[in-house]
Amino acid sequence: MATDNAPSSWPTVGRAVALLTVIISVLLTAFSWPSVRSSVHDVPIAVAGPSAATDQVRAALEQRLPGAFDISTVADTAAAEQLIRDREVYGAIDVSAGNPQVITATAASAAIAQTLQNVGAALSQSHAQDAGTPAAVRDLVALPADDPRGAGLAAGALPLVLGGILTAVLLTRLVRGTGRRITGALAFAVTGGLAMAAILQFWLGSLDGSYLANTGAIALTIAATSLTILGLESLLGYAGFGIGAATMMLVGNPLSGTSTAPQMLPGWSGPLGQLLPPGAGGQLLRSTAFFDGHGAAHSIIVLSAWLAAGVVLCAIGGLRSRQRPASPTADTTVRPVEPATA
Repeated sequence: MATDNAPSSWPTVGRAVALLTVIISVLLTAFSWPSVRSSVHDVPIAVAGPSAATDQVRAALEQRLPGAFDISTVADTAAAEQLIRDREVYGAIDVSAGNPQVITATAASAAIAQTLQNVGAALSQSHAQDAGTPAAVRDLVALPADDPRGAGLAAGALPLVLGGILTAVLLTRLVRGTGRRITGALAFAVTGGLAMAAILQFWLGSLDGSYLANTGAIALTIAATSLTILGLESLLGYAGFGIGAATMMLVGNPLSGTSTAPQMLPGWSGPLGQLLPPGAGGQLLRSTAFFDGHGAAHSIIVLSAWLAAGVVLCAIGGLRSRQRPASPTADTTVRPVEPATA
């Protein structure tokens, strides 16, 4: 007779090994592919100066790095700087004074700032009589002195996602009632936002700007993530939780572009990442921390839409659970036995 302690069949072992192989392959692809295939393409930059000079720079850039930049031409340095501060462009090449000058914003993307420095040096060498003359570089919006590489901001992307997932897990396990779960998720978004912003800004020195604005950016990201997963779980059960967590962790986090820039991700993955909470949240936090909120509108709309969708899904799931008929119980009523008839 079979017992519970009997060994599993070999086909069962084979299926487990195959499933684990698929899972590790998906994880490796999700986290490695965006980094390995990263390159500069369609990065918005400005070129400032007279039309003849800017046309030469545009042609030189297209020759050196075809398709790398989406160039906006402006008349002078002030206009280029305004575009950078408004998060319309990542940097500028200023030829209004002759030899190209590079204006960067490492707070927007250290990787793109480095690319612009290299391009500016090459352009300067081609313009200057002395090939060893370096291009002047000015960092208009720099990262904090305590974190000049932006490591804290990049590392904070994963805890933002995990915070939303863990919120959904704990509230599903510990809290009953749709309204209480939504309230718990929103309350944790606030307290978690306060804590994470304090750590990143006051301890690690990775953020500048308004502490409350940074808190709001983090809180909105956590709320959008957690409520979306909670809504899917309330509607679809464990399958919904798996779909939500996988979307945020395996798609949203690798494609967020927080450590580099969305324009450096391959193909369609950059725009897709900005439509998911991790990508929108990372860009929103850069805007509040370093650009006085400029360029935040798109991220706020995306995060608010996910948050609202999560609340709606939670409400629908709660209504369905209340309308579900109760399981039938055994009828224990004692009835008199009628005499048999002939």
